[in-house]
Amino acid sequence: MSSLLTFDLRCALGEYADFDEIIDVRSPAEFAQDHIPGALNCPVLNDEERHEVGLLYAQSPFEARKLGAALVARNIATTLETHFRSRPKHWRPLVYCWRGGMRSLSAALWLNLVGWRAKQLAGGYKTWRGHVVALLATRPATLQWRVICGATGSGKTRLLAALAARGEQTLDLEALAAHKGSVLGGLPNRPQPTQKWFETCLASRIERFDPEKVIYVEAESRKIGTCALPNALIDAMRTAPCVEIHATREARLAYLLDDYAWLGDNPDALAAKLERLRGLIDNATLDRWQVWAHERKLPELFRELIERHYDPLYARSQHKNFRRLGIAQRLEANDLTEEAFKRLAEEVASQAEQ
Repeated sequence: MSSLLTFDLRCALGEYADFDEIIDVRSPAEFAQDHIPGALNCPVLNDEERHEVGLLYAQSPFEARKLGAALVARNIATTLETHFRSRPKHWRPLVYCWRGGMRSLSAALWLNLVGWRAKQLAGGYKTWRGHVVALLATRPATLQWRVICGATGSGKTRLLAALAARGEQTLDLEALAAHKGSVLGGLPNRPQPTQKWFETCLASRIERFDPEKVIYVEAESRKIGTCALPNALIDAMRTAPCVEIHATREARLAYLLDDYAWLGDNPDALAAKLERLRGLIDNATLDRWQVWAHERKLPELFRELIERHYDPLYARSQHKNFRRLGIAQRLEANDLTEEAFKRLAEEVASQAEQ
């Protein structure tokens, strides 16, 4: 394969961003699992065609290549007539497939025949995936973390947002995972990402952090919904300095009622979420909570959830998981309004600068 057509990410990490566009020619199902951030999916074989060629390959590699070539040629022609029709003469795309094989080579060759300066990513998606895995295994230990702790409803996520608003480095794991990290944590109309896409987004964030500056992150367990955190990040968080929000129960209840207001319109979904506590909470209590869920009695429900589930869980887990919580910077909060979070963010950032 000509080196003029090949771009080696392993020798130039991060330089993929120098291209005008990144083209992922894998099937839609492969792309949905994970891809290079910002890539445009222009499959040379769709899911059904890829499956058909794969089955034929097991019987006859030659016949499979013939069929694959015809399908690829048709799909590339369609892409040239649609997606790439308006691309200028100086356009410089980076093209990749699963492992830098025939799919991306075919696309890169045709694009270069047109006159564009296309490059094929050596090793394909597997090279990118290797970069993500390696970065997540090593980079977290080199960064300065500050972990925001606090009982459920104390506004940790909003403090992160307030810190970000004043220019601090923050990592919002719950936003990346599309989950609030508790039994009620699934977001409406927003499914969680695949594990690989979660890791890609996480690596992209971590790679851009300035190691000379503090990064604020919310205390999390090993899993946020279905998304698992990398071991290196968990280890770095558990040994990092902590900031702990101490908010009154009334302030936390008001916060939860605002943050989870949508559950009042979805009593069946709320009752289903509570069912996950079966075996952890006695049946009589859980049955009462589910009745309250169906009756939309969120204040009564959330108050007991705080007292009988969230606070005992926090007391059991946080000091065990975050070794420096006992000497954490303590933030007192009687209310959790927007102005209160601005004040708390100022207090946290000022302490970090000392």
